[in-house]
Amino acid sequence: MISKGAALRTAAGVIGGLMLVGVGSAAFAAYPDAEGSSDVDVNVDIAEVQNGALSLTVANTETTLTETGSTAEYRQFTGTLPDVTVTDTRSDVAAGAYWYVTGQAGDFVGTAGQPSIPASQLGWTPADIADGSGEVASGGEVVPASDTATLPGNNTGLVSGEDMLYLALDSADAKAVQGSWTTNAALKLKTPVTVAPGSYSSLLTLSLFEDSY
Repeated sequence: MISKGAALRTAAGVIGGLMLVGVGSAAFAAYPDAEGSSDVDVNVDIAEVQNGALSLTVANTETTLTETGSTAEYRQFTGTLPDVTVTDTRSDVAAGAYWYVTGQAGDFVGTAGQPSIPASQLGWTPADIADGSGEVASGGEVVPASDTATLPGNNTGLVSGEDMLYLALDSADAKAVQGSWTTNAALKLKTPVTVAPGSYSSLLTLSLFEDSY
């Protein structure tokens, strides 16, 4: 037999439950009609998933040549190209794909209007690179046009794209490897002894290309 106190507690519980239901019903009541509306465009750019990258970086944007080794027949200026690094982080590269870095210089233009020095008078010697795989190699020496060639036809100066660093695959079936390779180059500029004094500047463009067999 349920006592009177227990019955009262049960009734209170039921009433309390109804009260909670009533509060919940009020919370989900319909909103009144809108008096006006406005739209907002929500935009997002989702980039394509990248499979790593092949990139070229240069340690500095300028270098300076200083006079060394001049003679009674010519004046000579030397310096070093800032470190050049090629990095390949790609995990999937087609067989036979290879890359290479070239350098091409413009004429040395005088800041005071003096006659320009042709780019053909600037040469370089890329530093040897130690690559355990043997697949990456440095380009050959290119000497100023007024020098005697050290290799057949290499006394042209940097007037066109000359190899500085390249991936040397043995065959079209070979695949490029991931890695990072850094090199630089010794620069040499030769001028006549009659060159006009003053400041000169040239733009040396380094370019990374990829090709395939």
